[in-house]
Amino acid sequence: GFLSENATFAKRCAEAGIVFIGPPAEVIEALGDKLSARRIAQKAGVPVIPGTDDAVESAEQASDFAERCGYPVMLKAAFGGGGRGMRKCKNGSQLKELFEAASREAQTAFGRGEIFIEKFVENPRHIEVQILSDERSKTVHLLERDCSVQRRNQKILEVSPSNKLTSKQKKTITKYATKLARNIGYQNAGTVEFLLSSEGNIYFLEIFSIQF
Repeated sequence: GFLSENATFAKRCAEAGIVFIGPPAEVIEALGDKLSARRIAQKAGVPVIPGTDDAVESAEQASDFAERCGYPVMLKAAFGGGGRGMRKCKNGSQLKELFEAASREAQTAFGRGEIFIEKFVENPRHIEVQILSDERSKTVHLLERDCSVQRRNQKILEVSPSNKLTSKQKKTITKYATKLARNIGYQNAGTVEFLLSSEGNIYFLEIFSIQF
């Protein structure tokens, strides 16, 4: 369950001499913060969606970014997932209304209300890559799956292998997934999520761990 992504739990296991089947605590902590994960991806040369490098502290600050980047934009919780704390904003008045709602939902769901903002990617494909990494950072991928059929930002259907990606896109997206895992020192099984835009641009979203 959610303990598979709990850095404190992984650390306590290590302190007690219990083998934790998952990434090291420091890796879980770094990836649990979506802003930190964005910076890690950028450092590894993996593209991310244009967005803010830090949490935005107010609707006015979010509006400044949106005016520069152009609407629509997506508000996202910096800590959390599962579609919680996410709001699509089509204009400035809507952004002001939804900023507080997104922050409140994030605070309730994850105990942290920080919000960042990204350019909204229209009609993307949601692609996931399964990875396996050992303690020596040897990483392999188990191909990709297309999770674009969703409801409220939650996937309903997965198709593997994807019948919508070109061979070149599959090669690129799996290369990004394994490169990112090696760079951060990921261990055990994980899923690397990407968006593929209608223009063919690949953007990193997040990595989450899997327990068996």
